[in-house]
Amino acid sequence: MSEKTDRALIIGASVAAAYAALQLVSNVASLKVGLVFGLAVDMGTFCYPFTFTLRDLAHKTLGVKAVTALVWVSAGICLFASGYFALCALAPSVGGDDSAVQFSAVLSPMWRLVLASITAMVVSELVDTRIYQWYVNRSYRHQWGRVALSNAVSIPIDNLIFSVAAFGWVLPWNEVFQIFIFNLIVKVVVGFVGVPLIYTVPEKINDRS
Repeated sequence: MSEKTDRALIIGASVAAAYAALQLVSNVASLKVGLVFGLAVDMGTFCYPFTFTLRDLAHKTLGVKAVTALVWVSAGICLFASGYFALCALAPSVGGDDSAVQFSAVLSPMWRLVLASITAMVVSELVDTRIYQWYVNRSYRHQWGRVALSNAVSIPIDNLIFSVAAFGWVLPWNEVFQIFIFNLIVKVVVGFVGVPLIYTVPEKINDRS
């Protein structure tokens, strides 16, 4: 393989690994709902938006088929981690200390939040992938446009699915609305600040799937 191809594969693999890792961190962090500036917000909000940028970078470098697989694999990793944490929480601690209770309090999954998060991620990221690829197939010149357009559609979809599925009929609807608005603002800001990063990675050749 050429040096250029090697560089593209290294960058693509690094971006894909970062994407999967950040999806997992965001999924765990979302178990905590806190107050920020007086508004209710799940704490995965501040790192999750970066996954949209990473997904676009992976798409540009690896292509549509690889990034679609990446989305599904990342969802599987998050689901496996939640299930494994749940099993770990069931095991009694050595010596009868309270570490099992502490572990369970922090990492034992709230399945409604976990499934809402994973569902929102899969649906929005697959929508993002198709819109991004549609833009590429149309041969539009501006790379920032493919990122901006796909984010403009996928971010609200993700936010709506997660907010309603995770907190609807559980929290008061005014708090659900607060979560929706705060999450949307953070995701939009981070997503669009990351738009210029699309120019930092190489393009996969002849990806017209």
